Amino acid sequence: MPEVRATTISSLRTENAAFPESPRSWIKLDFRTHLQIFHLLCIMPYLRQFLILVLFLGSFGECRSKHSTRERRWTGAVETQKHGTSLAKKPPDVTKSRQLKTEQLLKVDDHDFTMRPAFAGPAIPVGVDVQVESLDSISEVDMDFTMTLYLRHYWKDERLSFTSTTNKSMTFDGRLVKKIWVPDVFFVHSKRSFIHDTTTENIMLRVFPDGHILYSLRVTVTAACNMDFSRFPLDSQSCSLELESYAYTDEDLMLYWKSGDESLSIDDKISLSQFLIQKFHTTSRLAFYSSTGWYNRLYINFTLRRHIFFFLLQTYFPATLMVMLSWVSFWIDRRAVPARVSLGITTVLTMSTIITGVNASMPRVSYIKAVDIYLWVSFVFVFLSVLEYAAVNYLTTVQERRERKLRDRAVREQSLPCACGMSHTRTMMLDGTYSEADTNSLAGYTEAPMVPEEVVPEKQEHMVVHLSMSSESTNTKKKGIRGLRIMQNTHAIDKYSRMIFPGAYVIFNLIYWSVYC
Repeated sequence: MPEVRATTISSLRTENAAFPESPRSWIKLDFRTHLQIFHLLCIMPYLRQFLILVLFLGSFGECRSKHSTRERRWTGAVETQKHGTSLAKKPPDVTKSRQLKTEQLLKVDDHDFTMRPAFAGPAIPVGVDVQVESLDSISEVDMDFTMTLYLRHYWKDERLSFTSTTNKSMTFDGRLVKKIWVPDVFFVHSKRSFIHDTTTENIMLRVFPDGHILYSLRVTVTAACNMDFSRFPLDSQSCSLELESYAYTDEDLMLYWKSGDESLSIDDKISLSQFLIQKFHTTSRLAFYSSTGWYNRLYINFTLRRHIFFFLLQTYFPATLMVMLSWVSFWIDRRAVPARVSLGITTVLTMSTIITGVNASMPRVSYIKAVDIYLWVSFVFVFLSVLEYAAVNYLTTVQERRERKLRDRAVREQSLPCACGMSHTRTMMLDGTYSEADTNSLAGYTEAPMVPEEVVPEKQEHMVVHLSMSSESTNTKKKGIRGLRIMQNTHAIDKYSRMIFPGAYVIFNLIYWSVYC
């Protein structure tokens, strides 16, 4: 402290040449000099404490940093021992060096990736394999299908080769794809397609040190399928998904299945509600365009067979029941007009509803389908049952009109034939207005020979029936008359229809199912 104060006073002496060397002469100094000396004497203790505090904080920070470094080293050694790996240092991998960027390591900026690999040289081979994740839907109305798949491409681009001591590949997401060359494969005859982007774009790019590249993406595509519904719903449909390069012909890019038929794999859990997946296979061929040339095209072919049980329950069984219901009218009395007419109209309208419902879920094709044949033949059977009753009702009306004329003619007859010379006979006059009781009263008589028409006078007003007593019992005769009346009320057309309609429909079903199944 004395040295500091002496130094300060000596500096004051330097600034002020009149500064006295003797303390007694300080009182002769001016006021400014006294004020400077006073400030120095007050600040000296605080300045010393401030310097000590700064030195202490600096030493404390240095000790803390050394301790944390030692702790990290110890924690890393413990984790290495837990994983069972060697504590010996491994040589650093330049592919994982943080000092180099991806673009610098792969030399993306040093090449022009708008051109394909080996430009102006032979065609670059690009292998393809596909894994079908799901077959989402088959639409008969739009004639298309929707499929979700993993599409993978394999090729070699020496421009992306890099040095690696461990020969390990590097994996990137879709951001690097925009900076390098990739095959321009598209789906032929596709209506809609998109790459999944949840939570990020489902794109993977894997680069190997020797320049081989794996490019994979997850795609959902809706493509057209030419379907033939001539055997619907007893049909099988064959569809295909076609892949092709959009810009490069077979002279620049050669698409091929990487492992033949094994390049296509499907999930065993794939199933459809209306179809049974029978077969998946791959093919390839050349496609020609008159304006651009030949292109390699890859095909994913699959065959679907429709389940018939749904259509049996919804279409075939209801149609068959309606046809059988129309046959009930053949056993109803022909004079019950409301019952038979209402039954026929109900079955016709129901068949029309079934046909309309089936056609609403089908495309408007210009040819006849198998289900159309069955439904329309069933509709014809139902319609014929209505026409059958119309014919029965008309013929019944004509017959009753004829009988009424005969009764009226009999009433107008005036002369009676002679019944002389006939023993044990009874004569009974009928005027055509007899009742059931009158008919039953004839049970005890047998029919006698009628008088020839030549003998009967022209002007005849009554009809005489000659009956003779019979020895048969009265009860037996009554039963026979009742059976006769039933046969008379049942028209012959109804009797034949009860056998012809069911027999013809059974024959039709046998022919139909034997042809289409």
